[in-house]
Amino acid sequence: MKKQALFALLCTAALPCTAFDPLLTSTVQAPTGCIDKNIATEELALSDLMQIGICTNPSLSAQYMGVKSTEATLGAGRSQYLPSVTVSGAANISGDRIESHGGYTQTEPYTARADASWLLFDFGGRESRVHTLRAYADAANFQYNAAVKDLMLSIQTAYLRLLAAQESLVSANASLDSYKQSYNEAQKRYKLGMVSLSDKLQAQTRYEQALLAVVLAEDEVRQYSGQLAVLLNLSPSTELKLVKPQFNTQTTSIEKDDVEALMKEALTERPELRAQESMERAAKSNMTAAKTKMLPSIVANASSVINDTSWKHDSLYQRNNTAGLAVSMPLFTGFSNFYNVKSASWLYKQEKANTQNLRLMIENEVWHNYQNYKTAVRSYEISQTVLDSAEENHRVAFRYYQVGKADILTLLDAVAQLADARQNKISAFYSLLLSKANLYKSIGK
Repeated sequence: MKKQALFALLCTAALPCTAFDPLLTSTVQAPTGCIDKNIATEELALSDLMQIGICTNPSLSAQYMGVKSTEATLGAGRSQYLPSVTVSGAANISGDRIESHGGYTQTEPYTARADASWLLFDFGGRESRVHTLRAYADAANFQYNAAVKDLMLSIQTAYLRLLAAQESLVSANASLDSYKQSYNEAQKRYKLGMVSLSDKLQAQTRYEQALLAVVLAEDEVRQYSGQLAVLLNLSPSTELKLVKPQFNTQTTSIEKDDVEALMKEALTERPELRAQESMERAAKSNMTAAKTKMLPSIVANASSVINDTSWKHDSLYQRNNTAGLAVSMPLFTGFSNFYNVKSASWLYKQEKANTQNLRLMIENEVWHNYQNYKTAVRSYEISQTVLDSAEENHRVAFRYYQVGKADILTLLDAVAQLADARQNKISAFYSLLLSKANLYKSIGK
């Protein structure tokens, strides 16, 4: 039992034991559930990417350390409810030589002292200070949660943009094949003397432009791949194998399609708003604490002193014990307490206004993202119909060109429309997923 008590005392005094938390202030835990996958060989779903990012992102780790610091500061504040005990001691050697008598006297005095004090009552000042620190700790926790959601949205955005770039590359290659087919047909008909050289050159120009589009699409894939890897604290050259989302209504639909209900949900779920509400509570508690500094406080004091002038010569030691109450009342502080209360009052009003302003901003953000989502849904539906029409138009135009019923411009225009329709469907689908992600983020999910 003595060893355990000594261990606890050493942890409290030296603070190397970070897990020691006698005042129970530690509530936020480090991220858990980090996946164990071979990134180079295994396919990664969006949930895998988010787990990797949360566990490895250095900026998020730094913010977590800040949360733990505010918790420790709260512990320091709660310690005001406990008594303070101080122990001190001193030992000396002194000697006196009397020249006229030739004598020498040596003393070895020591002193030991213990002082204890305990704040008994201060009209709620101590409680207000602890409430302020609790609110700051809550705000730091909610800000950390907001940073986690921001990182998750960044990862999801990079993930969807990379997939969109990969799909665009596939579409660019498909368009290249269509232009190559048109070019080959134009060459064949030119050799047979059925069309002019202009047909061949126009088809060749469109083919080479499509080849350039493929090169640019390949570069876009590399750029977005590097951005996603950096978010995961990996080298930009890391090649990631991603699981693609399904083209279905479950992927594109939302759980609650009611903008009014979504705005209400956001006002209870958004961590940024919860953090601001905590800052408002902190400002209110700080105002109360400032007011209590103008009121008296009562402190219990006790001390014990042992003083021995020469313990080696069996002399008697002196011991003095005292105990009592001390009342402190600030009568005049040069108006500093008055102005501190005034300052704290204005800061509280400022935080209240900031909270109200943030509520309005969140409602507007949800409304804006909801409208973007509904537009994206409609755009995706139309893009599917347009693609079907463009594919049929291309088939007809190519057939007509083969039999000489259409010119090269009609065919190339049909190919261009098909290429645009493919790209528009890809853009519409991934824009829909991005708008859904932004809507969920604005709600607080």
